[in-house]
Amino acid sequence: MNSQQYEKVRSASGFIAALDQSGGSTPKALSLYGVESDAYSGEQQMFDLIHEMRSRIITSSAFNGDRVLGAILFEQTMDRDVEGRGTADYLWSIKQIVPFLKVDKGLADEASGVQLMKAIPGLDSLLARGVSKGVFGTKMRSVIKRADAQGIEEIVDQQFMIGKQILAAGLMPIIEPEVDIHAPDKEEAERLLKAAIVKRLDTLESEKQVMLKLTIPSVDDFYADLVKHPKVLRVVALSGGYPREEANRLLARNHGLIASFSRALTEGLSAKQSDEEFNKTLDASLTSIYEASRT
Repeated sequence: MNSQQYEKVRSASGFIAALDQSGGSTPKALSLYGVESDAYSGEQQMFDLIHEMRSRIITSSAFNGDRVLGAILFEQTMDRDVEGRGTADYLWSIKQIVPFLKVDKGLADEASGVQLMKAIPGLDSLLARGVSKGVFGTKMRSVIKRADAQGIEEIVDQQFMIGKQILAAGLMPIIEPEVDIHAPDKEEAERLLKAAIVKRLDTLESEKQVMLKLTIPSVDDFYADLVKHPKVLRVVALSGGYPREEANRLLARNHGLIASFSRALTEGLSAKQSDEEFNKTLDASLTSIYEASRT
């Protein structure tokens, strides 16, 4: 694990940009960017277009390591180049932004109030590829729909089991058991989730740490003890479907929590914008998310 990257993630101001839309979420991301489905034919063209969008963001003068701590990449993005360099190498070498890799393969059907991750075949070889390409850590998402104690135990068990596999490969796992912002008993789900996480943190080997990516909690500073936990490198927050302004407002009330936004990051960007307009819009977005992450 790169010690400079570790120190940046541990202590620097800023937030993590989530540029990791996969096959299922790419059409919506492109549509919001002003590229409708009739503009491309088949998956290959679709992924070419989303890479163009991501490359435009990554190479923008507004997008740099002063405000952006890290960026989460989809597997295909890691395997592609930006300006002649591997994407992860470009992020760190040119922008001083720490690269992460999304490793999950999507969600299983809901059971016991949660959606576990689908199986991740070939994970060890994917992790080895990530290491070879200069990736620092990984991210994997599952979703809690309601406060079902058994389901939440299962979701945290799965996250930590795979998290330990990722640690063994020399990478930093971002554990992401998202609580649906529309859950009818969101506050209770968060209480159960925090207790389950604390229990699993105590099972980590000495010197081992994980990162956490959590929904902005209903109770301000509810995750303050996780932010300070010696087994947690950093706690980041997902936007969860909130518009950027609302996500920033809620985030700013939670001290020590930093953003890891996806849709809220790219809100307002369009393929039709001139480079000047694009960079100005992105700069305003980055500034607002950075400021909300500094509290």
